[in-house]
Amino acid sequence: MSTECAILIIDDESAMRHLLRTILEAEGFYVDEAEHGKQGLAKLTQRPYNLVLCDIRMPQMGGLSFLTQALLKFPELTVIMMSAYGSLETALDCMKHGAYDYISKPFRPDEIILTLKKAQERLRLQHENKTLRYELNTRGENQQIIGCSNAIKQLLQQVKTLAMAPSPVLIHGETGTGKELIAKALHIQSPRHDKPFIAVNCSAISPQLVESELFGHRKGSFTGATASHDGLFAAADGGTLFLDEIGELPLEFQPKLLRTLQENEIRPIGETRVRKIDVRIVAATACNLSEAVQHGTFREDLFYRLAVIELFTPPLRDRPDDIPALCHHFLQKIARQQHRGTPVLTAQAKTLLMQHDWPGNIRELENTIHRIMIFHQGSEITKEDIPAELHGALQRMSASPSSNALSLKEAITDLEITYIKKALEKCHGNKTQAAALLSISLRALHYKIKEYNL
Repeated sequence: MSTECAILIIDDESAMRHLLRTILEAEGFYVDEAEHGKQGLAKLTQRPYNLVLCDIRMPQMGGLSFLTQALLKFPELTVIMMSAYGSLETALDCMKHGAYDYISKPFRPDEIILTLKKAQERLRLQHENKTLRYELNTRGENQQIIGCSNAIKQLLQQVKTLAMAPSPVLIHGETGTGKELIAKALHIQSPRHDKPFIAVNCSAISPQLVESELFGHRKGSFTGATASHDGLFAAADGGTLFLDEIGELPLEFQPKLLRTLQENEIRPIGETRVRKIDVRIVAATACNLSEAVQHGTFREDLFYRLAVIELFTPPLRDRPDDIPALCHHFLQKIARQQHRGTPVLTAQAKTLLMQHDWPGNIRELENTIHRIMIFHQGSEITKEDIPAELHGALQRMSASPSSNALSLKEAITDLEITYIKKALEKCHGNKTQAAALLSISLRALHYKIKEYNL
């Protein structure tokens, strides 16, 4: 059996737990134990399990109480009940409460293994069906927006609702959270889906060329204008223009963009007449635009014009349940590129990846999986294959807190500072290389160095 399957044994008899552990570990399962239902519920909140073997009669909290409460919190959990005092009525009662199966004690090792094989096969089929349904439902709508966490479900529902509106949309989110994918999903589900979707990173355009890039210019209108250029607004006419890192637009250009949004027209440089355009604007930012307005680096009237509708892409640390699906997606993608089979993550490897904070979000996760695939050629990726820096970060985070424990925000800040210092040290002070190592933009690294006074 695959070691990717993690089993939690809940039984008040230590001899029974030991026997089951011996049988299951010999079959390649990852095994954890709990002495009663309350302890079992606590374990479920600490890490994911594929299967649970649970006794019925236990002190503090019995098996049926555990089953009811566990399925309320984790409705997709597969639980197999056990008892030495069972009857047909007991078995039916367990099934009625949501158990997958029931085993009478004493049992033969091959009996428990067969039951678990069936349960594992059922899990595999459920996962395949869920993946297929997800791909069918999202194909052509939410390209590569992977995940089924509540945060992502709510975001995609908002996208579906707002896609039909012609109003501008402002997407907030940290670097690497998939803001451009959300912008594409808005476009694909809108009436403009058969028209162009043009994406531009405002921070990548020289301040002197912003107006020319967006509005276009006529030949000879300035030094170096050897040919006419239509600009990105004209290229996106009828469709959607995605302005990423909108907060980086030069302050002197912002009134011109505001006028374009108000009047639906542009005037290319060197042109005397305006040109009507029909473009939906979707903007995105990783910085706090409200603070930028207060500091005078972003116009208040432009902010309110862009923020008619606001969406927020959640950071990966707020949606850890999506990490296994994202990892599987990246493993498949990279395996295709490398013309090889797709390896699987063991349960311990998944847990390690799910516990990491991912300051670089999905982009950092993809880069990490890419690094693993470069150095690993086997069919399984274990905990030992995960980069050492992730182990170190988790050890620091899991250390016993003192009486003056840091807040979560302070802990994350400390971790970011540690990562940045190590990256700069490893790259001998080269900020471009350090930013690439951290999977963030050079501009974001400069911002954090200034913010943390490094």
